[in-house]
Amino acid sequence: MNFVNRHFPDRELADRIGPLLPAARQHKWPLRYDAVEHVAVCADIATILVGGVVSTFLFQARNGRAAAELSDMIGLALLTAACLVCLLKTQGLYRPVELLVLRNQISAVCMAWASLLIFLWAVSGLDVRPGPPLEAALVFGVVALGLLMAERWAVKALLGRGLSGRKFANTNIVLISDQPPSKNVGLSETLSMHGYCIKGRFSLPPLGLGPACRKRLRTRVIDYIRNCQLDQVVVEADPERWPELRAFVAELRVLPFPIMFVPVGTTSELLRHPTRRLGSAVCVELQRGPLTPLQCATKRVIDLIGGSLALVMLAPLLALAAIAIKLDSPGPVFFRQQRCGFNGRSFLIRKFRTMHVLEDGPVILQANHMDQRVTRVGRWLRRTSVDELPQLLNVLDGSMSLIGPRPHALAHDGKFDKLVRNYALRRRVKPGLTGWAQVHGCRGPTPTAVMVETRVQYDLWYIDNWSLRLDLAILLRTPLEVLRARNAY
Repeated sequence: MNFVNRHFPDRELADRIGPLLPAARQHKWPLRYDAVEHVAVCADIATILVGGVVSTFLFQARNGRAAAELSDMIGLALLTAACLVCLLKTQGLYRPVELLVLRNQISAVCMAWASLLIFLWAVSGLDVRPGPPLEAALVFGVVALGLLMAERWAVKALLGRGLSGRKFANTNIVLISDQPPSKNVGLSETLSMHGYCIKGRFSLPPLGLGPACRKRLRTRVIDYIRNCQLDQVVVEADPERWPELRAFVAELRVLPFPIMFVPVGTTSELLRHPTRRLGSAVCVELQRGPLTPLQCATKRVIDLIGGSLALVMLAPLLALAAIAIKLDSPGPVFFRQQRCGFNGRSFLIRKFRTMHVLEDGPVILQANHMDQRVTRVGRWLRRTSVDELPQLLNVLDGSMSLIGPRPHALAHDGKFDKLVRNYALRRRVKPGLTGWAQVHGCRGPTPTAVMVETRVQYDLWYIDNWSLRLDLAILLRTPLEVLRARNAY
């Protein structure tokens, strides 16, 4: 990650903290912006430890006896704190730009905390019978989670105040740039907001002026830095002039300070992508895969468990629907149709039959509200989305997932691909029984290109922002959306 993104992602932070308040510059905190992530980690650990101590005394005050030794509870608190910090750290949730989004922080912490406690209690073999150990552990879980929520709110408020008031301790730097002064305003403002104090400015000579000009600049920079208090040297330049910059930076190595490079220009966009290694070669990841192998495995396990449970719980409803279809009209109970799935591969989708016809060919007419092909029972099945439930079998056989973009018939898929740009990007993940577009009311027929494009935008956002908690949120919102019956047919 480049220096700009790691230390001061100016646009994203500026959007989230609101207008700057230059009147509050006189008082500085004894904390540098670079240390915010470490402070947040320590705050989480301390909060969970306090939760362990408080829960122990609360249990003792209520029951008149201690459930366990205080040292045992502190040990459990330390273990859960270490695991929670590791989980949140791997998701990048301690970055200052993430700490400012309270809603995401609360949902992530709740999900991680609940999953972690269930896992740890199962592994540690705590007695699940009614008794002090389990009750004390439940008190600890609730108290610590409440304190974590309060701590997250306090961190967000303090971080926003520190950025808007420019209260972070100064990090003295020298800025060397090849950009005109008019273009340095944004970087200077961002540096100031994050506590970086520009002690000196130097302009790089235009490209191709030769070593003599670079030597004079090097002499001026070294003489200046040796006579002032400094923490870092920041070089802002276009990466296209890297051969010259490399020689210039090599001459600055006599200085005992870190040298940071801020890329600008069109080439700098390449450096904003994450890097990986292919053997001994360093490569730039231009497009991230939607899911890692571990995430794919996790999602598959959830699909198998969730699909199996849903089939068992909904078995009586499925049986009643099958009987009603048979009694209502002649024909099979199930309707099978070719759909486009993951990576453009076709598969056979399963649905309850809701029409008198079974269309599956190059031309398929979408159903509408006055469609005479729909049976009496079929209208109820389509309105309540019960006709989609047999797709749980597709989830179990791996051709679909519980959550993902809804698959379309092959005839419609080719048409939509021509109408909407980036439509094919939906195929980067498995299609789903429900999805982000559906919980936003995008259900039923799609007679216009605008309606198709809206669904595609929701689907692509889901793919780019996938997480387990997002899948859980969609699962919880789907029954509510079915009850609202928006655009359902």
